[in-house]
Amino acid sequence: MAGEQVVRNKQVVLKNYVSEGLPKESDMEVRENSIQLKVPEGTKDAVLLKNLYLSCDPYMTNRMKKLETSSYVPSFEIGSPIMGYGVAKVLDSTHPDYRKGDLVWGMTGWEEYSLVPASDRLFKIQHTDVPLTYYTGLLGMAGMTAYAGFYEVCSPKKGEYVYVSAASGAVGQLVGQFAKLLGCYVVGSAGSKDKVELLKNKFGFDAAFNYKEETDLDAALKRYFPEGIDIYFENVGGKMLDAVLLNMRVHGRIAVCGMISEYNNDRPEPVHNLMYIIGKRVRMEGLLVGDFYHLYPKFVEMLIPYIKEGKITYVEDIAEGLESAPAALIGLFTGRNVGKQLVVVSHD
Repeated sequence: MAGEQVVRNKQVVLKNYVSEGLPKESDMEVRENSIQLKVPEGTKDAVLLKNLYLSCDPYMTNRMKKLETSSYVPSFEIGSPIMGYGVAKVLDSTHPDYRKGDLVWGMTGWEEYSLVPASDRLFKIQHTDVPLTYYTGLLGMAGMTAYAGFYEVCSPKKGEYVYVSAASGAVGQLVGQFAKLLGCYVVGSAGSKDKVELLKNKFGFDAAFNYKEETDLDAALKRYFPEGIDIYFENVGGKMLDAVLLNMRVHGRIAVCGMISEYNNDRPEPVHNLMYIIGKRVRMEGLLVGDFYHLYPKFVEMLIPYIKEGKITYVEDIAEGLESAPAALIGLFTGRNVGKQLVVVSHD
């Protein structure tokens, strides 16, 4: 429509599909185009967003590959903006549930402004008395993943033995704290001395270890869990999963949230100890957070008081500016980040 404001729109787009190994910053590029600050006339149930904060998540690297087999999320399109979870302000809407000025979190583009369909993956932010950045993680997808995986998939009980791999990440740090609040014994692993200290001294884990310093993961787990593991929150896969299977207790539960060691392997690493699932009657279940978003109000009701009472601690790693987004995403796979990695697009 004539007279509507048109502005420049900086974007991070996929330049090349990742064919092997880790994605590189050069697989993405920052471009600029223009966008009208109004939902186009005749477009039904759409929302125009001004993006404030973007979430960097490990699963996104799979979308940077040309997926030949079916996946729960499709590949990104070359030349189009990367998509991911973020926090945004509504500038215009043709959906009755969203109005100009609303703050939302959900799926959006890696760009300054995004026109998105108003779907069940866009959540209105009701509590603005906590940092908005928390909705990229603690009160967003990562928090829901930790909540659903621990409480719904693992059915934890007070006093159980809980192990969390990649425990200093956005999800792992919360799983460990949920377990401690329930009265469980909790051990986490991470990839540096600083992260191990963070787990013990800031997040309240009973113990933690640097997996890179352990030549025998089975022996390490037996050292920390002499009576075995009731619950394993799986973020790593590969050799770690193999060692955990040797140490699970009868009727143990494994929530398979991710396998970051496998995401960039050309060939999956074999797991040799699956036989132990039978004798120990271990339940191992894959976890996709989208299956649990109907529980989001219940999750927020539980978590907001914990945050305000200081019972939950959350660490964020913040990169400034959309131009820093590619490096921030790649840093997830080299262990550069400490805590939840997010990118600030705008403080407004």
